[in-house]
Amino acid sequence: MRPNITAGRTEFVYKHPMTGLPQGDSPFLLDSSYTITADIEVPEGGAEGMIVTSGGRFAGYGFYLLKGKPVFLWNLIDLKRIKWEGPDALAPGKHTVEFDFKYDGLGVATLAFNNMSGLGRPGTGTLKVDGKEVQTITMPHTLPMILQWDESFDVGSDTLTGVNDADYLPPFPLTAKLDKLTIKVDRPQLPPEEIKKLEEAMKQAADAK
Repeated sequence: MRPNITAGRTEFVYKHPMTGLPQGDSPFLLDSSYTITADIEVPEGGAEGMIVTSGGRFAGYGFYLLKGKPVFLWNLIDLKRIKWEGPDALAPGKHTVEFDFKYDGLGVATLAFNNMSGLGRPGTGTLKVDGKEVQTITMPHTLPMILQWDESFDVGSDTLTGVNDADYLPPFPLTAKLDKLTIKVDRPQLPPEEIKKLEEAMKQAADAK
């Protein structure tokens, strides 16, 4: 796992477009619950474009407006794409679009016990528009450890490759006004009973050698 200078932080706020942030300097969402909230203003005639993305053609996520409709998409190493999409194009004016993901696993803390059981577990994502839930999908598997190291984290457009060529081509600039983008990460904490199980499993593995 590559080092990430944001590892201890749980909230990130962006108020302006920004591109080219390396994976190691951007919010790490894998193996955690998280919420991405974008406050935007749609102009007359509608809007489209990338709100935020990380990764690219072979793995990553994107939160964008497609023909005016909010979309959140996970690209699982180009083998499968899971897509949440609002039913309607956003009308002109201010809107809040949100993607909320609840992770069902123990997270990266299991690695301290030479155990990968906390990684790549299922989770449930919900897309919301102006506080209303519009689509919920459960992912049976999630990416365990890394997005494309050679792709970047972008706000307001998509540099390099896109997460879904069928929907858009980079740079796909956001034509709505981005007032604020907030990313909150809720990393799992190991309960005492799980720590005990992991310690016992590690001891058994060591005794078996």
